[in-house]
Amino acid sequence: MNTAPDTRPRLLLVDDEPTNLQVLRHILQADYRLLFATDGQRALQVAREQQPALILLDVMMPQLDGYAVCSALKADAATASIPVIFITALTDSQDETAGFEAGAVDYITKPVSPPVVRARVRTHLSLVRMDELRESRLQIVQRLGRAAEYKDNETGMHVIRMSHFAQVLALAAGCSPAWAEDLLNAAPMHDVGKIGIPDAVLRKPGPLDAEEWVTMRRHPEIGAEIIGEHPAGVLQLAREIALTHHEKWNGTGYPRGLAGDAIPLSARIVAIADVFDALTTRRPYKEPWPVQDALDHIAAQSGQHFDPDLVVLFAPLLPQLLDIRARWAD
Repeated sequence: MNTAPDTRPRLLLVDDEPTNLQVLRHILQADYRLLFATDGQRALQVAREQQPALILLDVMMPQLDGYAVCSALKADAATASIPVIFITALTDSQDETAGFEAGAVDYITKPVSPPVVRARVRTHLSLVRMDELRESRLQIVQRLGRAAEYKDNETGMHVIRMSHFAQVLALAAGCSPAWAEDLLNAAPMHDVGKIGIPDAVLRKPGPLDAEEWVTMRRHPEIGAEIIGEHPAGVLQLAREIALTHHEKWNGTGYPRGLAGDAIPLSARIVAIADVFDALTTRRPYKEPWPVQDALDHIAAQSGQHFDPDLVVLFAPLLPQLLDIRARWAD
């Protein structure tokens, strides 16, 4: 008879004293799959091969002590993301500092308390799951952005460049690093609504007629519908950008004719980043503009298309913009 696979998180317990490993085994075996190592070298090997969700690591071991093992784990890309909890009889604050400097996420002193061990393990595994969920959401955002590219004439490098331009401009505008990073991750979805535009309109080689422009101008609202309503986070920011990145400072943009500060800051930033990259790269319908010509155009559109305060900040960022262009060239 087939049995369901054991999906419990896998923990690696490392201690040179088998008695200590037995104590931890009794505390944790009901809820987790357990791996064991009695020396540092074996611990590194098991960690690389088995990829445990978390490591409980003794400090005082012969040859490789716990600090050296933890430092080696963090130096290896294959194991760097595995959280490490030190379990040790050392209680001096300097010992704890050394453990955190080596890369540990927590410190439990011996003799261990079963409730404390269980609680600390649960807490750090929960943090791992939150990180994995955040990473999954970012991947969804990025994949939806890629899906839009398949419908358009733009390259994948375009959304990468313009997203980094947007992040740099956000930082220059005084936004927090965390918000600027969210903007970096949300900006690739700005044109996701083009998925809903017929190819006959989207790929038309000549100018669009009035009816086709009505169709094309629906893509911000389609993008907002695709992304959906979210209370906060990257997806909420992505929806905001998708819906409003074609609005103009003077109120002549679409789809809602918003003006000035009524346009979300995220969309005002993305508008400049998007236009700068579009102007300075080759497209099927045009040759790339010289960088200075693109900057002059953006300056000329200050107070018309673009937020004047952001325009003032943009040109001085040219060294960073050129570095981004070189790093993610088509």
